[in-house]
Amino acid sequence: MDLEAVGRCSARHAKPAGLAMHYGTAGFRGRAPSLDHVMFRMGALAVLRARATASAIGVMVTASHNPEEDNGVKLIDPHGEMLHPLWEEYATQLANAEEQELQKVMTEICQKEAVDLHRDALVFIGRDTRPSSLKLSQAVMDGVCVLGGQYHDYGLVTTPQLHYMVCCHNTQGQYGKATLEGYYEKLSKAFVELIKKANSSSSGDRQRHLKIDCANGIGALKLREMERYFPQEVLIQLYNDGTREKLNHLCGADYVKVHQKPPRGLDMKPNERCCSFDGDADRIVYYYKDADDHFHLIDGDKIATLISIFLKELLVKVEQTLTVAVVQTAYANGSSTRYLEETMKVPVHCVKTGVKHLHHKAQEFDVGVYFEANGHGTVLFSKAAETKIRQLAKEEKDDERREAAKMLENMIDLINQTVGDAIADMLVIEAILALKGLTVQQWDSIYTDLPNRLLKVQVADRQVIGTTDAERRVTAPPALQDAIDALVSTRQAARAFVRPSGTEDAVRVYAEAHTQEAADALAHEVSVAVHRLAGGVGAPPQP
Repeated sequence: MDLEAVGRCSARHAKPAGLAMHYGTAGFRGRAPSLDHVMFRMGALAVLRARATASAIGVMVTASHNPEEDNGVKLIDPHGEMLHPLWEEYATQLANAEEQELQKVMTEICQKEAVDLHRDALVFIGRDTRPSSLKLSQAVMDGVCVLGGQYHDYGLVTTPQLHYMVCCHNTQGQYGKATLEGYYEKLSKAFVELIKKANSSSSGDRQRHLKIDCANGIGALKLREMERYFPQEVLIQLYNDGTREKLNHLCGADYVKVHQKPPRGLDMKPNERCCSFDGDADRIVYYYKDADDHFHLIDGDKIATLISIFLKELLVKVEQTLTVAVVQTAYANGSSTRYLEETMKVPVHCVKTGVKHLHHKAQEFDVGVYFEANGHGTVLFSKAAETKIRQLAKEEKDDERREAAKMLENMIDLINQTVGDAIADMLVIEAILALKGLTVQQWDSIYTDLPNRLLKVQVADRQVIGTTDAERRVTAPPALQDAIDALVSTRQAARAFVRPSGTEDAVRVYAEAHTQEAADALAHEVSVAVHRLAGGVGAPPQP
């Protein structure tokens, strides 16, 4: 490792004085002008990780649903998964090192991980459509080159597409071809097969109309490229395609979910099926307006439920003892948990907030379905389950069982198992609705969400909050959980929990109850208790 070259090159990507950053679930995020040094250093770290794992590593330049002025970066591990937690710590150390410490920090990482500095290193780079992303991705390339690594620049891609490319390359093409064409062809081939099956079993109007809000982001570019692969019955209309407005401004999955209203720039007629992607196309939510002009949101919980019902029905048909489970966080609506466990008899597991926790838990089952309420999620099939399903699709003598196995096989190929993928998830949902003959209203009416409210309380130090039981109960401060229990006990079908924010000195409060008024009142009263017992800043919360 030419440490002098690292020093010279790093001086051209100087770290702003006093800036400290933390690599979290979303990687690094911040104002774009302050990220040049982070990009350079993450390019270099990706080379070290590639050498440590003898695999290609991905670096994605994006800040997802953040405002256009922000940017960010995240590294992608060999199978398309998120960066290993230990290397998240290395990323934080490297990003925060002062110039004179940089070479020392790199050397320590190499020693701890026994990095072979003579091994070839390949880094896959992708970026979103932000004005700052091109220049920042060039800083990543500088970081790769200074340590003698090679890079493949995929240019403008969705975050899930880059995860897919990394996985394809490192499985020697077993997962698919590591090109955009390979991605489009694999997904569309499976989708076309499923739509054909839906057409053969239904009569009447076969046209599938869908309006898509692309958050003025990368999703619009990639859907336009993919459109020619879709069957002719599928008619998509793209809105907020990035030609006129700013990224994520009053649109996108996060906006729709948080504000519970349609995005700007999408003209909705009653009972039309609509969906929104987020800025880097790794989240999706659906919605519609009813005949009375009421807005209905279909979030990650209902997406997970639809997919689970469908997969369970197919597994029953193929008569396999494969286990299906759904993984949720404490934010999942209580109605969804109850419906899955009591009506569908599908086991539900609750884990801490954060995609990496959901993904990790879902790997424990033959078929693991996970979605956060915000619309980020996917389905994981174990190697044994996938092998069995593909074998049955080829060899099963019974027609009905073989057809069910073929549909499961197409689902395996349509789903992006590396990470939540708005494009893949949209095609999965559209295929299931067509195969089951469901309208968007029928899907929405599977169960009724319990009214809920999410609030935030500013505190002096978020670390005073300790949690257990997948963040559903508080261990510190000592009196807080008793206060929450007392407030919950006064209302029907109620629950509430609090957890420290992952990004700021604040505590997030979630409450559910049988009416919206009760949920609002419960959330407010819990917020007051948090402010009183956990060092609230400023005046107590007002109702």
